[in-house]
Amino acid sequence: MITVGVEEEYLLVDPVTGAPMPVVENVRRTAGIGPFAEVDEVQDELLQAQIEVATPVCWNLEEVGGHLLRLRHAVGSAAEANGCRIAATGAAPLRGAMPVPVTRTPRYLKMEGEARQLVDEQLICGMHVHAGIPDRETGVAVLNRIRGWLPTLLAMSANSPFWDGRDTGFASWRTLVFGRWPVSGPPPHFEGLADHEQRVEALVASGVIADRGQVYWQARLSDRYPTVEVRCADVQIRADDAVMFAGIVRAMVATAIAEEKAGARLSVMPPELVQIANWQAARHGLNGTLLDPLGRPHSSGDVLYALLDHIAPALEEAGDLRVVSALVHRLLRDGTAADGQRRALTEGGLPGLLDLLTGAAASD
Repeated sequence: MITVGVEEEYLLVDPVTGAPMPVVENVRRTAGIGPFAEVDEVQDELLQAQIEVATPVCWNLEEVGGHLLRLRHAVGSAAEANGCRIAATGAAPLRGAMPVPVTRTPRYLKMEGEARQLVDEQLICGMHVHAGIPDRETGVAVLNRIRGWLPTLLAMSANSPFWDGRDTGFASWRTLVFGRWPVSGPPPHFEGLADHEQRVEALVASGVIADRGQVYWQARLSDRYPTVEVRCADVQIRADDAVMFAGIVRAMVATAIAEEKAGARLSVMPPELVQIANWQAARHGLNGTLLDPLGRPHSSGDVLYALLDHIAPALEEAGDLRVVSALVHRLLRDGTAADGQRRALTEGGLPGLLDLLTGAAASD
């Protein structure tokens, strides 16, 4: 059984205006001394109006869901104790009149000095899924075999339609904001581990990025853990949707490992097609066509069913097929979280939108 872990980022916002509140240190301190979270499970982020949680290593999706609910409750309660709420949205609907201060660590201050406007606009939140791998050579093979499916995951997870108080026209504006960093977007295809290491080291040696941690590909090998880290998804409003993505990513990794062991043929999607598929997914979410891993356009429903069919044996083996299939069908019926944000704003204005983003994050 492949292990799995999830990291989630949230915004800290004013409960009335929705403006970001730079109070992460107070919230972290309060969460860390409470009964529901360990200090190292709650971390700061680049900007002082962001906070991150990380589950322990998990063996099944029930564990993932339990830890996410526990951590959301801990951070949500700590936020309320400090006069704010956590908002589970991929991008801040409102940014406020002044830039949010950078968290004062040497790393983040250096980033601010080198890319001030980019840093000021990093009020975006994602979810990262770590799936265990036996070794880094296998990990590179996994990256090669899942890269064509990353745009599908992005479309499914889209949860950031608003920015600066208006609709961007994109389902995942976070993807466009994050894509401006030097090394970002879908990963390239690699010839093997040696090729991967040589290319990553060349990126660092260029001096444009500070270290390997700034290789922000949407899927990458973790340098801290024996995992593949899939980073393309917006943070989810509902905890059970995050659980769904954890199950899907784990099954994708398991399927890739099995295919590699069996010597299955790999069709390499050209980088320009992966890039355009990624843009299309960020633009429309599930409200349009998606490109499959061969670069062919299909309805979003057909591509999601193709993904489910592709990973079904791995889901079955892990005992996840029923729960993941049910959640995917709900997603196709109800739409993405971006669709939900738009409905909430139309029906309830800004208060309705804030209720959706903060109420579900605190209690789901």
